[in-house]
Amino acid sequence: MPPIRRLAFVINTEKNGSAKLARELIAIARTVGVRRIKSHGARKLPRGYFKGCDAGCIIGGDGTLLGAVREAATAGIPLIGVNQGSLGYLTSFSPDEARACFGEVLQGRYRVAQRTLLECRTGPGRRDLALNDVLIKAEVNSQLVRLEVRADGELVTDYLCDGLVLSTPTGSTAYNLSAGGPILHPATRVIAMTPICPHTLSNRTIVFEDSVKLSVRSSGTGSRLLVALDGQRNREVVKGSTITVTIAKRRLGLVQRRDYSHFGVMRAKLKWSGGLTDKK
Repeated sequence: MPPIRRLAFVINTEKNGSAKLARELIAIARTVGVRRIKSHGARKLPRGYFKGCDAGCIIGGDGTLLGAVREAATAGIPLIGVNQGSLGYLTSFSPDEARACFGEVLQGRYRVAQRTLLECRTGPGRRDLALNDVLIKAEVNSQLVRLEVRADGELVTDYLCDGLVLSTPTGSTAYNLSAGGPILHPATRVIAMTPICPHTLSNRTIVFEDSVKLSVRSSGTGSRLLVALDGQRNREVVKGSTITVTIAKRRLGLVQRRDYSHFGVMRAKLKWSGGLTDKK
């Protein structure tokens, strides 16, 4: 892979140790010839923050990385996620791993995993990107919603539920999994639609192909919906408006070590068995 010579940091200073780790990684970057370095806090990245950069380095948790997705995808650069949070599905480097191999990564010894993004439109000129999921629910918490869903114009069903989670494969281990949806391999290009607490027992997750255009609108008496993208950005939708979700043309690159193991991460994070051992 090409070496990284222009690097932008996003640092969640609310995470203990993040500022100190950022200083260490910036020092390493300078020693291996990174020519341009800039940094910003995790809150509200300015538009165009990653413009002219080769990569972004996110120091924080998965939420910090999700907050940088839109700007990184728009700039067409990959993200290096360093986990200073609790779980860290997306931030694939631990602090110790980052200290040990950051110089090698910046010199080109890494791989990039391309991840599917969702494009969500909530009205004219109102569109956004999500790496994990799009959540559609009532504006008022605990209020049931009736949602009509169409796939490429064809009626799927009319849900009565607490909400809908439209998930990428990357996001399948987030809200989708909590709502009873399936785990999807991140290399697939599909959308999983999982109803939250549906009133019809047979309403279960539906997995759609990559070319589908999903349209969702309120068909009940509630006046407004709330659309949340990656749990980061909320959009209010007036009753009668249609929300459309498709797989975006843009993708997001996540920098990983060459020996990165997806199932190794899954075993660690979900506490799966490590395999059979011989009994003697």
